[in-house]
Parts: sequence; C-alpha cells; structure tokens
Amino acid sequence: MSLHGKRKEIYKYEAPWTVYAMNWSVRPDKRFRLALGSFVEEYNNKVNRSFLHCILRVFLATNGLHTPLWRSSCTTRLECLLNNNKNSDFCAPLTSFDWNEVDPNLLGTSSIDTTCTIWGLETGQVLGRVNLVSGHVKTQLIAHDKEVYDIAFSRAGGGRDMFASVGADGSVRMFDLRHLEHSTIIYEDPQHHPLLRLCWNKQDPNYLATMAMDGMEVVILDVRVPCTPVARLNNHRACVNGIAWAPHSSCHICTAADDHQALIWDIQQMPRAIEDPILAYTAEGEINNVQWASTQPDWIAICYNNCLEILRV
Repeated sequence: MSLHGKRKEIYKYEAPWTVYAMNWSVRPDKRFRLALGSFVEEYNNKVNRSFLHCILRVFLATNGLHTPLWRSSCTTRLECLLNNNKNSDFCAPLTSFDWNEVDPNLLGTSSIDTTCTIWGLETGQVLGRVNLVSGHVKTQLIAHDKEVYDIAFSRAGGGRDMFASVGADGSVRMFDLRHLEHSTIIYEDPQHHPLLRLCWNKQDPNYLATMAMDGMEVVILDVRVPCTPVARLNNHRACVNGIAWAPHSSCHICTAADDHQALIWDIQQMPRAIEDPILAYTAEGEINNVQWASTQPDWIAICYNNCLEILRV
C-alpha cells in the first residue's frame, strides 16, 4: 500500500479469536497503541491490548448488556459498570457507544430498546494511588422508532452537547443535550433499510457518513442540507462494514467491506459525483472494521478474521 512511491509498511497481529471491535488510543504521548475486542457468541467476550510501545494507563469502554469501564496499566481491571436496569432481571443489549472528546466525563450508549443514554462519569476520592470512578445516567431518551444501532458525538457547537444516532427505522437523527424536547431528522433511507453506523467528519462537523445494513455504498450527508446526500461512495462489491474519516483532512475518508477492500476516497469535488477511490488495499479476508489513527494520520488499522493489520498510507 503506497502513495507517491512510498514503501509499503504493513504490520500484522493474529489473535486467538475473531477480531471485531478495534480502535487506536488517542493519547499523543503513547502512539501505536490499540485495543481489540473479540467476536464470540457468549456473554464473556474479551478486550485485548495490542501494542508496539509500552502501555502505561488507559481507560477503555466496551459494550454488551452493560457498559463496563476498564483501567489499564500493567494489568487491566474493571473500573465501574454502567447499568441503568438495576431493578430488573432484563437488560436490553447495547449496540454501540461513543466517548465525548471534549468532555471525557460524558459517554453515550445506544440500545435495541430504541433509546440512547448519556452517562456522566465522576471521579471520587483517592484510595491508595487509584481514583474511584462511578457513573450515573444524565439523560435517557427514546431516539428512534425501532432499535438504535449507533451513536456518535458531533464536534459542532463546541463538541460537547450534540450527537447523532442511526437505527433500524432507517433514519439519521441529531440531538442537542441542551434542547432534548426535539430532534432533527438528517436523513431517511429511501427503502427504509436499517442504518448500522455513522461517522462524523473530524475536521468539518457539517459532514457525516452512514451506511445501511447489507448495503454496498456509503452515503455522505451535509447537516445543512438534510435528507439529500451530497455524495455516494459505491465502488465496493459487497456489504460495507466500516467507515473512518481522516483525522487531518476534511475531504478524505476510508471505507472497508466484505469484498476484502479498504478504499480511501477524496471527496473534495462534492457535490460532483465521486467515481473512484484514490487508494485501495486488498486484505486476506472480509474486513469488519477500520480505524484511522487520530494522533498519527499516516496509519490506518483494519481487522478481518482473527487478524489486525496496521497500514501506512
């Protein structure tokens, strides 16, 4: 994988289980650090730390039926468990979560029970050398008419209060924590296909990308022009599984799919049609996740089967 004749650089890690969830650390002082999550059909899934440099301390959040927060230094331990169904034996599974980049004490989760929940984290007194962390529900709202599959905070308006969600009703909806009495429908799939993921542009908060269940294209939306896509990226030949915007550029985005392809697109010519990607990489299996490192924009990570690969672009 190369640009302008650069040498290929690919690093590979093989896990003992199928790799699904994956992301880079955002700490600029600890580069080349990732966390991996397994895809195993049982309650006790795994979080693993893959690294090229030593891990000192990191907070991780994972989801399933609850959202556990983990503290990682030389060892990993459960920090706290976010559960708003303490008085019931039934707990609707969570589908996704997002950590607020501006206020690290805010965490959003989405669920199949049609709701989004915004959690507040609090650090208590010091016991030994470790701060105790607890969480409480700041707000919970019915976000969609059906299951909610993804949630993501926007950098608009200061980056703290606005977030969007997608779900099985085929809509993208935007919320403001300061005005939760109403929401804005940004987009509705014409065939009402469920929308699985959304991803905000890292440099221009007016743009976001989404994809439908079993869909082979990625839809680019401008929140200033609701309901009308400004671009459709449709070179994949199998269903798209992952989207990642470049952290350093408002016009570059990477998509990954079951066709083994990770494609990088230049969308600066919008609203003119985007015909072809500017870069393509073929993996050895169906790619189920892609993440672009925010602290080192030359690196992209993908996962497929039991493998993690990091690619220099």
